[in-house]
Amino acid sequence: MLGVIVVFALSWLLLWLFSREHITVLGIIPNGRRLKEFSIGLILMALFCMINLLGQAYFREITYVRNPDYGFWESLNGVWWTYKAALFEELIFRGALLYLLIKKTGINWACLISAIAFGIYHWFSYQMFGRGLIPMIYVFLLTGAAGWMFAYAFARTRSIYAPLGLHFGWIVISIVVFSEGPLGNSLFVIEGEAVELGGWEQLLFFLWQTVIIPASITWYLIKRYSLNQK
Repeated sequence: MLGVIVVFALSWLLLWLFSREHITVLGIIPNGRRLKEFSIGLILMALFCMINLLGQAYFREITYVRNPDYGFWESLNGVWWTYKAALFEELIFRGALLYLLIKKTGINWACLISAIAFGIYHWFSYQMFGRGLIPMIYVFLLTGAAGWMFAYAFARTRSIYAPLGLHFGWIVISIVVFSEGPLGNSLFVIEGEAVELGGWEQLLFFLWQTVIIPASITWYLIKRYSLNQK
């Protein structure tokens, strides 16, 4: 939580130094519309993530079984951890820096720069260096596409709630429900010996995450909001 507080304070300082604006310009004050945006983003990405992981499980010939050692309090701690992780990254990549970039370069360039930074950041958070060029490109495209989607959601809604909901919805399902992340075994764990995805199957799930999901969210945002892009 200390990291979130530090990033929040730095964001406040950056906004004051470079635009003489209050941190509330990031749309952090909750209201009915913003909470609805958070909830819709959470639900959509939770569904997209479940389809992704259960679909992969089908083709990898594995099943998920309930982890008896993971109870209510462990689940609660896992949800809190993923929420803090999502909030921390949103404040960095879709907070003051993105807001200032949008004012300087316009929405499209700002979202692209934010997406590139988000992709590069995950080389370090996923410890990708030394694992080969292809895995690094793969991770960059996956996380970069997500970063662009989150950035565009911020730009369209003028609030951090929508990208936070999208981000949190994905990682809480993948990490807390299906044990895909740094917390280890969580609510459901894999049973059976997994087989490698075939070429077309791997391509399908790659396109699902880098094209289909961002395109769907973008289409929704364009239909729902009417901000003029620069």
